[in-house]
Amino acid sequence: MIKEKNNTTLTFEDFKTEVLNDYRIAIISRECSLLGRKEVLTGKAKFGIFGDGKEVPQLAMAKAFKNGDFRSGYYRDQTFMMAIGELTPKQFFAGLYGHTDLDFDPMSAGRQMGGHFVTHSLNEDGSWKNLTKQKNSSADISPTAGQMPRLLGLAQASKIYRNVDGIKIKDNFSVNGNEIAWGTIGNASTSEGLFFETINAAGVLQVPMVMSVWDDEYGISVHARHQTTKENISEILKGYQRDENSNGYEIFRVKGWDYAELIATYEEAAAIAREKHIPVLIHVNELTQPQGHSTSGSHERYKNATRLAWEKDFDCIRQMRLWMIAINIASPEELSEMELELKKEVFDAKKEAWNSFIDPIIHDQKELLSLLENIAPKSANKDQIIKLTSELSTVKSPLKKEMLVVARKVLRLIVNEDCKTELANWITSYIATTQERFSSNLFSDSDLNVFSVEKVLPKYEANSLDVDGRMIVRDNFDAIFTKYPETLIFGEDVGNIGDVNQGLEGMQEKYGELRVADVGIREATIIGQGIGMALRGLRPIAEIQYLDYLLYAIQIMSDDLATLQYRTVGKQKAPLIIRTRGHRLEGIWHSGSPMGMIINAIRGIHVLVPRNMTQAAGFYNSLLECDEPALVIECLNGYRLKEKAPSNYGEFKTPIGVVETLREGKDITLVSYGSTLRLVEQAATELLQAGIDCEVIDLQSLLPFDINQDIVKSIAKTNRLLVIDEDLPGGASAFILQQIVEQQDAYVHLDSKPQTLTAKAHRPAYGTDGDYFSKPSAEDIYEKVYSMMNEVNPSKYPNLY
Repeated sequence: MIKEKNNTTLTFEDFKTEVLNDYRIAIISRECSLLGRKEVLTGKAKFGIFGDGKEVPQLAMAKAFKNGDFRSGYYRDQTFMMAIGELTPKQFFAGLYGHTDLDFDPMSAGRQMGGHFVTHSLNEDGSWKNLTKQKNSSADISPTAGQMPRLLGLAQASKIYRNVDGIKIKDNFSVNGNEIAWGTIGNASTSEGLFFETINAAGVLQVPMVMSVWDDEYGISVHARHQTTKENISEILKGYQRDENSNGYEIFRVKGWDYAELIATYEEAAAIAREKHIPVLIHVNELTQPQGHSTSGSHERYKNATRLAWEKDFDCIRQMRLWMIAINIASPEELSEMELELKKEVFDAKKEAWNSFIDPIIHDQKELLSLLENIAPKSANKDQIIKLTSELSTVKSPLKKEMLVVARKVLRLIVNEDCKTELANWITSYIATTQERFSSNLFSDSDLNVFSVEKVLPKYEANSLDVDGRMIVRDNFDAIFTKYPETLIFGEDVGNIGDVNQGLEGMQEKYGELRVADVGIREATIIGQGIGMALRGLRPIAEIQYLDYLLYAIQIMSDDLATLQYRTVGKQKAPLIIRTRGHRLEGIWHSGSPMGMIINAIRGIHVLVPRNMTQAAGFYNSLLECDEPALVIECLNGYRLKEKAPSNYGEFKTPIGVVETLREGKDITLVSYGSTLRLVEQAATELLQAGIDCEVIDLQSLLPFDINQDIVKSIAKTNRLLVIDEDLPGGASAFILQQIVEQQDAYVHLDSKPQTLTAKAHRPAYGTDGDYFSKPSAEDIYEKVYSMMNEVNPSKYPNLY
């Protein structure tokens, strides 16, 4: 702890000042927790989960945390955030109240409950700040251990920046790869598979990661004996300890109430990780929970008297206080005086935060009450309006919801009266203004969003050859890796063999094992690697070998990546590209098309479904000019199909959110995507022989969906619609139908019922016959269209059966 500063030994007075400042932060944090619980129990806040009992180890961690470092943590880390200067008591309470203004709650503007922390990586225009000049925290999520996969990528970014030459953006994101990724987790959450998957992967990759386990022996009410073998996470991870003959971890165990030992441990851990790029696990045990898990219950219900007495004695702040007195840093009287001052400081901050939150709402309440008081005398329903107005006026701390409930009820009462206009306008304006505070930034608002990319067509020479589709993807990746040194790709079988379909053949040999990398079978942390590296300015492409395997990673995609821009109100971004392949696969476990689940789970990530490899390559080129995440699903049965080789690899761009009409027709509009389109085109050719002229539209992307509304233009001409999809009934086809019929108002042009043709409700059975009897075939499509035309003109199209 005693260090040199400018060749001068730290004096005892300097040491004393530093320790007292730490103690101040600990007391402030604890008082925030205590008052925070009261605010929930009195109804001012909705729910509370606090960092009490973890203050002292977080102070030690903060001392070792430097500019450029990143935290990926746990919703108990409020003391740490205060210690690095990124959280004030006023901001703490603003988050607790759910203040919808980033100026007051910079963590999420009320979108996440308190205890979820973030620092701002982006400027107002969406451009990157210099992350090496600030202390960084990736945006927290609630799902237990959900912070672990991203932590791996944050650490791996340092390895890439240290070892890959030519990355032009490096200065804003790294200083020679010296940055540490700091993880925190509760001991009970180490039972999650994501914890073990990440720990294993970090040991394999040898990345600069320091993982802290806050161990207070409980997971809500469940004791460690039900959570962890031997009740000790560091004990069971001993096999990860590095030695002379093998890589691994450095593992430390330290008591959470021992201030001096904690500081020494964290300094040693940081030096190992920062200088040698060796991951470190710090098991911080003998911690307490002074208020239990959260405001949803009391820990007195599940802890016996002995445990409660021990927790009182070994509270980390109490132990730090005793230590300070013992070594003459301060007297009991001096500390008591300080504590009283700090309690008042926190109380005042709480009061300021509450007034900042409630005063604008009270202003709106008064405005609405004045409006209603003017309306009541003019209305035939005067008495009811006065009653509703009176009820609203008695609410001392109103919610916006409560005002709108009253306003909308009154609007119903005066719907046929002349006085309704002003109230209707007030409601419309208030909802529009307020809704934006809860709904903005699901996608990027910057000039680099996906809609900023202009279409660039592939160019073909007169002597362009027909080649396997996989060669087009491969040669385009080659152009990408040359054009963008910050790009890298990783996944199962990606490196040595050039992926299972040879779409990366020869790329590892040309660009090295760090940029084209094989990884283990661990889909969740493959996505996590991508999220973490994208958060630090790299442009990773995470490959999931088959679309079905995405299910292993869907939680991380849904809870972390998809919500990132939303939950930070556009203050962090991770433009990760996820590459996979699917469609028309055979067998229960390789059915290939859980699209309904995907599009409903990952709103916030674009979902692109190219029909061939040229379209896929164009999507990669487009995405690398954008700042948003996307999933690209290549057609597995398209790698060996012939396509004409473009001459402008790396340059042609497939527009995102734009459909393409593959075949014009006048009788019916057929909408599909991916490999199924080839069957649709075959059926359309055969239907033309029967006198049925089909218009065939390739969606190309599901999210975003047909931004130019070209499908409804087609239906205005054909007056009929069939959606063909190999997902289950009610899956992606239901979404597509909703977008066309409801969002695009295509129902006004329909002369027949819009219909869908999907796979059967079960997974596809094995083999070619299994596929034929499980998913739509060309014959199914033909007969479905024919039956729809039979309804129109039975004499011209008599029943087939």
